[in-house]
Amino acid sequence: MKTPTKDQLRTAIEVLKNLGERINEHAAHSVIQLPESRFGDQHAARIEARAIEQSSRIDTVVGQLEAWRNELQQQNRQCVSQLV
Repeated sequence: MKTPTKDQLRTAIEVLKNLGERINEHAAHSVIQLPESRFGDQHAARIEARAIEQSSRIDTVVGQLEAWRNELQQQNRQCVSQLV
């Protein structure tokens, strides 16, 4: 597997953050459209729980990508300092 560049990792991080925002906005919009009833409240709770779960997964992956990007930056700094 080819190691991604810092720019590719930055792009992936931004895409995932945008996806997380989209999921939350979609969930909020869906909840607003539900009728105020027992069924609507139950369905809203499921929508919100699913959005939280998906956002948490995205945040985990974003954290891993940021750590990888930082690792690559550190390696590049070490290479540059060894060349100087």
